[in-house]
Amino acid sequence: MNQHDVVIIGAGPGGYVAAIRAAQLGLNVACIDDNEMLGGTCLRVGCIPSKAMLESSELFYETSHSFAEHGIEVQGVGLDLDRMLSRKNQVVKALTSGINALFKKNKVTRYKGRGRIDGPGRVLVQGDDGTVELGARNILIATGSVSSSLPGIELDGDRIGTSTEALSYPQVPKHLVVIGAGYIGMELGSVWLRLGAKVTVLEYLDRILPGMDRETADEAFKLFKKQGFEFHLGARVTGARVQGDQCVVEREGGEPITCDRVLVSVGRKPLTDGLGLETVGVATDKRGFIQVDGRFATSAAGVYAIGDVIGGMMLAHKAQEEGIACVELIATGHGHVNYDAIPGVVYTNPEIGTVGKTEEALKDAGVEYRKGVFPFRANGRARALAQVEGKVKVLADAKTDRVLGVHILGPRAGDLIAEAAVAMDYGASSEDIARACHAHPTLAEALKEAALAVDGRSIHF
Repeated sequence: MNQHDVVIIGAGPGGYVAAIRAAQLGLNVACIDDNEMLGGTCLRVGCIPSKAMLESSELFYETSHSFAEHGIEVQGVGLDLDRMLSRKNQVVKALTSGINALFKKNKVTRYKGRGRIDGPGRVLVQGDDGTVELGARNILIATGSVSSSLPGIELDGDRIGTSTEALSYPQVPKHLVVIGAGYIGMELGSVWLRLGAKVTVLEYLDRILPGMDRETADEAFKLFKKQGFEFHLGARVTGARVQGDQCVVEREGGEPITCDRVLVSVGRKPLTDGLGLETVGVATDKRGFIQVDGRFATSAAGVYAIGDVIGGMMLAHKAQEEGIACVELIATGHGHVNYDAIPGVVYTNPEIGTVGKTEEALKDAGVEYRKGVFPFRANGRARALAQVEGKVKVLADAKTDRVLGVHILGPRAGDLIAEAAVAMDYGASSEDIARACHAHPTLAEALKEAALAVDGRSIHF
C-alpha cells in the first residue's frame, strides 16, 4: 500500500491547485483523476475551451460587423469552424500538459483512475491495469460537479446536450435553443449567435442571470436582445426530444419550438457517485452536497472537501482558494477564504464582472448603502475602443463607506473586477478607491469615477 500525507480525489481547479500547494508545504501528496488530461471540467470542457471559442467567435463577428467603424474594410469573411475548434483543443492541450509538468516539478504523485474511499485512511484507485491501494493521513474530496437536467428532457449527448456538446458542434446550428439564461447559457449562446445561428433562450424565471445584481442583469438583457438573442422569460420547459432530423422543445403555455440543437444549461449538481462516502460516514445535504465545517472538514475524521462538491458559488477560482486554504489548514492550522470578495464573470460582450453584495441583497438585509454609477460612454478609453455600452456600479455602506459590492457591465469587466475584489478583501472604502491614482486613459478610470460618484463627486459625468 502506497502511503501519502494527503490523497486528493479530483484534479480539477480545486484539486490540482490543492495538490501543488500541499507539496510546497512539504507534504507527500497524491492526486487521483480518471481522465488522461488534468484540469477537470473547467479546463477540459468548461472555462478554458468556452473562453477560447468566445474569443474566436468575437473576432469573427467583429471582422464582419465592427471593423468598418475603425476604417478597416474586409471583404469575403469566411468561417473555418474545424480550424476554430482545433485551436480551442490546442489551447486545452497546452494547459493540461502544463499541469502535468507542475505535478512533476512539485513531486505530486499522479494516479490515473477512479478514486474511491474504502474506510478510514484508505483510498482505492481503479485504473485500466487494476486497483491500487493508497494509505492517507488526510483525504481531500475535490470531484466537482456535473450538469443538471430537467424532467422530460431526453439528453442524447449530441443534438440535445449540455455545455460539453455545445463546445464542439461540427456545424453552426441554424437554430439553437438554450434552456437556462445563466452564465453558461449566455456565454455559449453568444458563441453560436456570433457564428450565425438563431439563438432562442428559454428561462424559467422572469429575468436572465439569476443571482446577479438585477439592475446590471436587466441592462445586459437589453443589450443581448439588440445582438439578436430571442428570449422567452417565465418559460417552464416540460420536455425536449429528437424527432426525425429536428429537435422539439415543449413548454408550458406555449407552442412547441422546433430547432436543430438544444443546449441544456440549468445548473450543476455535485459529483459524489461511487466515492465510497458511506464507508467513513461523510454526511451530505438533501441536494447531495458534502457538508463541511469552517475548516473544510467533513463529518468523517481526516476527510475534507472543497469546490463545487460542497456547494456555494460554483466557480473554478472559488475552488482554488478553498483548496489552498484547506491544505494550509491541514499543514499549518491556518487558512482562510473571504467569501465576501469572490468575483464572478460572464464572458459575453459586453462582459459582466461582479463581486460582493447586490442591491437586492442589501435591501433585503436592511443595510443602508450609497450607490455610485459611472457609464462607459463617458470614459475616454471606452470611446477609443468603440465599446461604450454598460456602466460601473459601486455600493458602499452608508455609515462606514466600506465597499459592499461592485457590479460592472462593459468592456473587459472580467479584468476590471479584480481591482474591486482586492479592495474589498482589504476592507477598502469607496474613498480609498477614489483617492487612488488611475492611469489615463484606461477603462479602470470608470471604477474610480463610480467610487467618486458614491459621494456625488464624479468628475466626468
